[in-house]
Amino acid sequence: MNQTKIGIDAGGTLVKVAYWENDNIVYQTFPSQAIGDAISWLYNTFKNPAVCITGGKSQLFAEKLTAPAEMVVEFDATNRGIQFLADQQRYAIENNFMFVNVGTGTSIHLVSDREQQRIGGSGIGGGTLIGLGYLLTGVEDYAWMVQLASNGDRGNADLKVKDIFEGALSPISGDLTASNFGKKESMIAQPPSNADKLAAVIGMIGEVIVTISLQMAAQHNVDFIVYIGSSFRSNPLLQDIIEEYTRLAGTEPVFLGNGEYSGAIGALLSPD
Repeated sequence: MNQTKIGIDAGGTLVKVAYWENDNIVYQTFPSQAIGDAISWLYNTFKNPAVCITGGKSQLFAEKLTAPAEMVVEFDATNRGIQFLADQQRYAIENNFMFVNVGTGTSIHLVSDREQQRIGGSGIGGGTLIGLGYLLTGVEDYAWMVQLASNGDRGNADLKVKDIFEGALSPISGDLTASNFGKKESMIAQPPSNADKLAAVIGMIGEVIVTISLQMAAQHNVDFIVYIGSSFRSNPLLQDIIEEYTRLAGTEPVFLGNGEYSGAIGALLSPD
């Protein structure tokens, strides 16, 4: 019996699935807490799936399957998926670039001649938004956090350079952040809304990630940074912040369509 090959990236927050259908890759996503639902869907949809799996929860996922799965090295799978998407979307980045995977946390990789090497990372990522956002606002749902943040004003929580110089000539752009959540006196007088708080959290996350990434890019002399990961899911605020700061530094940011599925795609495309 022919087997349908399924690529799965079982991460800390999401389980991402990729498979071929009519010469196109189809995607599916489940919360990592709902691995049972993902497995039920898998066996209800495919009679005899050949599962190739990667990600931090890959072992946990594989143990619940009724047949052995092929385990794929996560970083190599992600790199393979990025290469596929970049080729498909006609980005000429294959020789020397960095990719920054912003998932629950952030992992930074250098790619030379299509081979990846992890060169750094941070505990700041989508998990920070979920956890810190909840502590600040009581909101639990990620999608609702992002939606609220889109209507928020970071300026009601963040201290900008122009707030410090108060009209005097600043040596750097006055619109840059001087201190995340640093506007204490203003916050006492007028507490920021939940939307403002969440916008400020996303701003802080984006600025930390892009600062680390740009330092790595300068160190390794790369001109392109590919940003991927589930944290960009329906989160234009985070993408805009990272894109703006990356371009400001003279480096080209690349946001691949379906980039959050790079690991699942890479598992799907793993050698048989």
